[in-house]
Amino acid sequence: MTGALGGIASAAPAIAMLGAIACVIGGGWMIGSGRDRRKGALLLVMAVVLVGNVLIWTM
Repeated sequence: MTGALGGIASAAPAIAMLGAIACVIGGGWMIGSGRDRRKGALLLVMAVVLVGNVLIWTM
């Protein structure tokens, strides 16, 4: 990939993984503290989806 999108496209998986890590931390904290278990579970599901997207992008 060359051009203007090349740099953004190569950075997207790294940014998505940082987002997935943040979702795991936030979701675990929400479930662990008992604040809002449903939103915490949704954050964990979102982290799984992000990791799945990264795996698909890197194939």
